[in-house]
Amino acid sequence: RARRVAVMDADVLGPNIPRVFGVDEKRPVRNGKIVPLERYGVRLISLGFLVERDAPAIWRGPIVTKIIQQFLRDVDWGQLDYFIVDLPPGTGDAQLSLAQTVQLDGALIVTTPQEVAIGDALRGATMFDRVGVPVVVIVENMRYFACTHCGGRTELGVPLLGQIPLQARMADLADAGQPIVIAEPDSPAGKALASIAQEIEGKLGGKKVRLPILTG
Repeated sequence: RARRVAVMDADVLGPNIPRVFGVDEKRPVRNGKIVPLERYGVRLISLGFLVERDAPAIWRGPIVTKIIQQFLRDVDWGQLDYFIVDLPPGTGDAQLSLAQTVQLDGALIVTTPQEVAIGDALRGATMFDRVGVPVVVIVENMRYFACTHCGGRTELGVPLLGQIPLQARMADLADAGQPIVIAEPDSPAGKALASIAQEIEGKLGGKKVRLPILTG
């Protein structure tokens, strides 16, 4: 059967999930619960459904934390097989709030070949390790990184699950709300992403998602 998947956009200060999925609607409320919107069979919630598109969100950390907790507590997610949280870059309030609020099965770190991005990925992996969240895999976007000092590859201490190639029209399709796995599933990037998803599912061992009950 098809997997029941939800994506929560925890990048509160730069919510891009609505654009990537091609959804520009206001979310309904039913029985006091926010009803996630659905696209390509994926249930979605994002601050982008609540504010004007491209409007700046100028908020301090406590408000970011409160929004994330509300998304977990006040959204009618229903029964799920996989609950995916899209986090912003870095090791800030969103990451810490999520790790302290729910029990996470694992983190997937996405990086690009630039040395600066590799450093950010390493810091993110270290942060999750310190708060007791296992880093399942590293996914490298756009090509591998060749170290200019030793001529080798920079390793982050966890398996590099896959590489997603640069591909013409990928960015344009994402801006148009057509993920490459939907628009061009047989392309190199589409196949790479599908393979990575299958590997992640295998590593998680078919775990079922348990959403927490939050109080306070």
